[in-house]
Amino acid sequence: MPAQTLRGISKTFLLVSFAVISLAAFGGGFGVLTNNAFLLKLHPYLFFVGFGNLAILLFNRYLTAAIYPELRIDPVRQRLFIGLVLLALVMVTVAVAADLPLLKAAAGLMLMGVVAVPLYEILTTLSVAKIWNEVSVRYYIFDVVFLLNANLGLFTLGLKEAFPDNGIIPFFVTQSAYFLGSSFPLSISVMGFLYTYAWRRTSKMELAKKLFSLWFYLFVGGVLYFLVVILMGDYLGMMLISHILTFGVMALLYTFGVFLRNWFRNNFAHPALAFMLGGLAFLFATSAFGILNIYYAKGILFGSYPPIRGDKMWIYHSHTHSALLGWITLSFIGMIYIVLPAIQKTGGLELLHSGDPLEQLLDARTMNRAFVQLSIILVAGVTIIVSFFSGEQLVLGIGGVVYAVAALLLLRNLVHDPVFKTGDKS
Repeated sequence: MPAQTLRGISKTFLLVSFAVISLAAFGGGFGVLTNNAFLLKLHPYLFFVGFGNLAILLFNRYLTAAIYPELRIDPVRQRLFIGLVLLALVMVTVAVAADLPLLKAAAGLMLMGVVAVPLYEILTTLSVAKIWNEVSVRYYIFDVVFLLNANLGLFTLGLKEAFPDNGIIPFFVTQSAYFLGSSFPLSISVMGFLYTYAWRRTSKMELAKKLFSLWFYLFVGGVLYFLVVILMGDYLGMMLISHILTFGVMALLYTFGVFLRNWFRNNFAHPALAFMLGGLAFLFATSAFGILNIYYAKGILFGSYPPIRGDKMWIYHSHTHSALLGWITLSFIGMIYIVLPAIQKTGGLELLHSGDPLEQLLDARTMNRAFVQLSIILVAGVTIIVSFFSGEQLVLGIGGVVYAVAALLLLRNLVHDPVFKTGDKS
């Protein structure tokens, strides 16, 4: 069966993940237009439970196995993972619709078991020395570890909602904490990819390795420290680490912009790289809104609702949506537009392992359309952020719907490229 090949299962991942992204964006947009509380509550769960798990369980494994081939990819197991993630989506949807928090907890427990399988395989196949030898693999492995923790958050959140008077589960287990914990592994994946396929290709390869190794400790350690100071209510600590991380993001954005300018000048306009630049720009916006969020949240206990002054909630929503619609989604679309055509081209990971996945694998028409659709997504994303500030609900809802449609057009654009059609036949 085609779905039992690497080409087939990677294409299935593409179809399901883009469908989940579009469904989450449509749920948010249509929820605003109809003032539907169910859709508004559900749409972030769709993104994190669906795309968050699929991206790490499947796509992250392609990136890791491309560096260490001994981490074999089992298409049958990956198809099972997709089925279980979709089952978890159904469970969470029913849990939100029928107010059955224990079903949400069951979905989290099941996903913990699913994530434990590849994590155990990775840790028993690769030595610690081998993991630490490759900078990008450090990022990729920690993705899986933190995804396990994120699903633990979903499990405990369900239990807390089912038994609100039980004092065993800590006060900081909230929906916001779960969403934050789920966004973290996705962010780390992008950092590892940027190093592997951009900075490592530069003439100053050794310098890039040292800087990204430092950024690993700063980014992973910084975010963990940030969680600690949030729980402590340490305002100065939150401000300090958030500014350090923001300066790091500014450096990433600037240096990637320089890389992109040189790449476009010497090669061709690859839309995937433009998507990733847009993602980094939204990461900068995420960081800036995060600092504002801390400023106006001073004195408010973490876990409180609203998590910030009522008249400043637009900052909180702008912070979260800059991360979701901008940084994470745009970056992963860029990564997908590089990795999956490389897999379709050869039927394996050869181009990712020792070849050049940035070569021109896509048809010129596909790339031109991708740039047009990127422009639409950027306009829709900025419109959504501005609408939180202006309070224009109609514009906010339309922005979400347009974003969802643009994501579906990106999917259609990629699967109709000749490299996908040729790959399926070979």
